Amino acid sequence: MHRRLALTAIASAVAIPSFVTVALAQQQQAGPTAAATGNTGAKMGEAEAKHAADTLAAGSASLAASRVALTKASDDDVKQFARFEIAEQETIADVLKAMRDPAQPASGQVKPPAEPEVTGQLDPKGKAMLDKLEQAKSGKAFDLEYIRGQIDGHQALLKIQEAYLATGKDRENLGVAKLARGQIREHLALLAEIEKDLKD
Repeated sequence: MHRRLALTAIASAVAIPSFVTVALAQQQQAGPTAAATGNTGAKMGEAEAKHAADTLAAGSASLAASRVALTKASDDDVKQFARFEIAEQETIADVLKAMRDPAQPASGQVKPPAEPEVTGQLDPKGKAMLDKLEQAKSGKAFDLEYIRGQIDGHQALLKIQEAYLATGKDRENLGVAKLARGQIREHLALLAEIEKDLKD
């Protein structure tokens, strides 16, 4: 279990920034012709804007919950998952912001969203879930609540990626969605294993 968790997390941490670097470099090099044809984030269409907004909203709920779990989780696997989920969601938020604002200077550093920025993205369900986690005591019940919330959140994130992949046209946004879908599927399998271990 521990080895699988570590390998999945390492793959997530390496794959996302690598793809992001390539996607952003392609946008910088694409120039005016690509911007005019919609092949960069410079001219984000309606489908791309919806995908980014929905991904940020669902990802913010996962990020906020994981930041709480990092301090309250009692199980080592749950804590480790929270650490990797924080790194992943901070990276995705940074990438989507950069893709929506091509005037922003390119950087290889991830700029994590501040807490007000994260909580400002939460819908009522996300806020209720975060309040529940913040008020809960550390222990097995908290760990299970967090993991179940992550399963629900990852299922929502998967639907968002699949919806965009069925309709999207922008190459870079499609690439990000494909990569995210793969990572989300891996996380759902991993979360199911952690939940099973917590129940045993």
